[in-house]
Amino acid sequence: MPEHPTVALPVLGAAPPAPPRSRLGRTLTARAVLVTCAVALVSVLVTAIVAVPIGLRGAERRDQEALAAQARLAAEVLRTRVDRGRTADEERLIRQLRAQGIDAYLIRGGAVDRPGLPPRVVQRVAEGRNVSTRRPVDGRRALIEGRTLPAGNGVVLARPVTTGLWRQVLLSLWAPLLAGLAAGVVAGLLLARRLARPIRIAASAAARLRAGDRAVRVPVEPPDEVADLATALNGLAAALATSEGRQREFLLSVSHELRTPLTAIRGYAEALADGVIEPDDAAGTGRTVLAEAEHLDRLVSDLLALARLEAADFPLEPVPVDLARLAADAEPTWAGRCAAVGVPFRIESPGGPVPAYTDPGRIRQVVDGLLENALRVVPPGAPVVLAVRPAAPDPAAGGIVEVRDGGPGFTDDDLAVAFERGALHQRYRGVRKVGSGLGLALAAGLVRRLGGEIVAGHAPEGGAAFTVRLPADPYVTRTSA
Repeated sequence: MPEHPTVALPVLGAAPPAPPRSRLGRTLTARAVLVTCAVALVSVLVTAIVAVPIGLRGAERRDQEALAAQARLAAEVLRTRVDRGRTADEERLIRQLRAQGIDAYLIRGGAVDRPGLPPRVVQRVAEGRNVSTRRPVDGRRALIEGRTLPAGNGVVLARPVTTGLWRQVLLSLWAPLLAGLAAGVVAGLLLARRLARPIRIAASAAARLRAGDRAVRVPVEPPDEVADLATALNGLAAALATSEGRQREFLLSVSHELRTPLTAIRGYAEALADGVIEPDDAAGTGRTVLAEAEHLDRLVSDLLALARLEAADFPLEPVPVDLARLAADAEPTWAGRCAAVGVPFRIESPGGPVPAYTDPGRIRQVVDGLLENALRVVPPGAPVVLAVRPAAPDPAAGGIVEVRDGGPGFTDDDLAVAFERGALHQRYRGVRKVGSGLGLALAAGLVRRLGGEIVAGHAPEGGAAFTVRLPADPYVTRTSA
């Protein structure tokens, strides 16, 4: 199992068909125009509902005040003449008032000179009290201003209340309503252009991304929501570019790893076919070809396992496992392989069972892969350690498997990408012995599928340490709080 990180390969396929163009009523521009027109219309109507009654009351108040001023003037003119009967001055005054739509009534000795005034108004003026009110006069609602004169006399002016004012005001609303709707259309178009522009830019950028252009970037500009969208698209473009770059590097490295055993197998096969190899060397040649074929088989198996790792039907059979027993079973194989290259191999175990709940075949695959990576880079004389221990005193906490070595180890930057497929292979190819770049990625994927955690760190022996924490048996009851 090789020693390299996991970079998820994007699944490339045919680009999805472009969505159908929206109908006019469903476009952002149309909706913005409709909304702003509706806002303008509602604003005009609300303004009319609120302002018209205030305007009507103000107009009536002004009419009342004007009528009161005329009543005071008429009272001053008639103060010394009302007892003499209608004089020419009175007639002139009354005609002038009638020309303005005002009826004048004279009260002499408590009696009005002609009918039409409400009796209550006549009585109050005759009693010496001024009157300012609205009452029906000759069946029509009117503004009334009465002023008293000496000896129970008085003058009363009445002006009919203007009718149809509401209708006139409402009829006059068409101009501001039309202006409001026009303003709504203009504002909607401007707003829609402002809102739709970054969306169109983002859609164009997404289309270019779909077409394979990874250099596309969207300008980041306010408002915040648009800036967030642009930032997200730029981040997506950068992530895609990085992912595809790693994919290309990974494919190149895998191609190289596949070509190496194939080249060896082909060379020996050609030598056998040409009769170059002596019969005495045939057995050795066969062993070499077999070893290269096994190498090729492991590489292909790792690729297939990585491809299937995220599938729902990936076969896993978790059962209660004693990690101490698993380490003991691995010791004979790895002790012999390490001794053959002058590397001390050591098992660290607490002496008792280390329970966990996992798939024994898969976790042994992880352990073998980590040990193979360690053995590949560790120099002769430096140790390789397989350690197991409980995660906590409580058996329900699970167990830990750790592989450490005294090799060159990793930098802190290496640890950040240790499980990304191909990252370490790319960094150290030609510097130290490296595998295909799949091993650590496969180990990390398997551990995650088993419900565990895996981390890379620095070992006390001076090299790398890989720590796998596995879950406990779900049927084990905790013994401590």
